Amino acid sequence: MSRQTANANWPRELVFQREARRLHITFEDGADVSIPFETLRVESPSAEVQGHGNKRVVTGKADVGVVDAKPVGRYAVRIIFDDGHDTGIFSWDYLRSLGEQAR
Repeated sequence: MSRQTANANWPRELVFQREARRLHITFEDGADVSIPFETLRVESPSAEVQGHGNKRVVTGKADVGVVDAKPVGRYAVRIIFDDGHDTGIFSWDYLRSLGEQAR
């Protein structure tokens, strides 16, 4: 993978829009995505949600909020939700994929 391709999925800006309950991301290549907090919560890459080959269906998260986000190295962010879920590490590639699916 070329350096330019790898950098395309790096976020230039992450904006947690608490009132709209969405995460807006602008990537280095200029792409913009907007992901509902509910999608982030129910599609969390955590073992709790994704399981070990058997994805768990998470419901009742339409009103979930985000209380914090912490960088994980240079490749991801850990999102902390107001329902206590805090184990999902969202890579930039995964966030871009979720955002493109949310369109």
